[in-house]
Amino acid sequence: MRVETAELADVLLFTPEPFRDERGLFTRTFESRLFDSELSKSRQNRRVPTRASDFIEDSQSRSNRGVVRGMHGRSGRGEAKLVRCSHGAVFDVLVDIRRESPTFGVQQAFTLDDVAFALLYVPSGFLHGFQALTPTADVCYRIDREHDPREDIAVAYSDSELAIPWPLPVSHVSTRDAAAGSWSQLMESA
Repeated sequence: MRVETAELADVLLFTPEPFRDERGLFTRTFESRLFDSELSKSRQNRRVPTRASDFIEDSQSRSNRGVVRGMHGRSGRGEAKLVRCSHGAVFDVLVDIRRESPTFGVQQAFTLDDVAFALLYVPSGFLHGFQALTPTADVCYRIDREHDPREDIAVAYSDSELAIPWPLPVSHVSTRDAAAGSWSQLMESA
């Protein structure tokens, strides 16, 4: 498995190397030992508290082409997550909202798909969202805390300060996402 550091502090991208033959393919999409080893390197420089065994909840979403989900985050101690696209492809976006971070306010996009099988590690303290690029896209999340709706935070996917370059026209967003506040409002409330 190949591991890449992202431009955003503490974010890692794990890309498996599938075995392919006439039957199709086989790949391991997660290895706890490798995950813990890579994060221990981050811990030497900064406090990154997540370990593979910390993930307690798995979720999955299915979205149609052009749908945007996001930009979501958590208040309090936040939530770390592992994100991958198990079917189709998505344009996945992170925004660092950790004021003490060297990449505070910076965004980075990744293409996650069912070809490369990349797994994105998102530490706590990020806004996260994505747009489905294929007729349908399934996104799987492994999260390190139980969901508490009282801690949900969001910034509008179309916020002019973030200016996220969604690659397709947005076909649909949830009512909640359409009513989300701005980056400025989030910064004022934090």
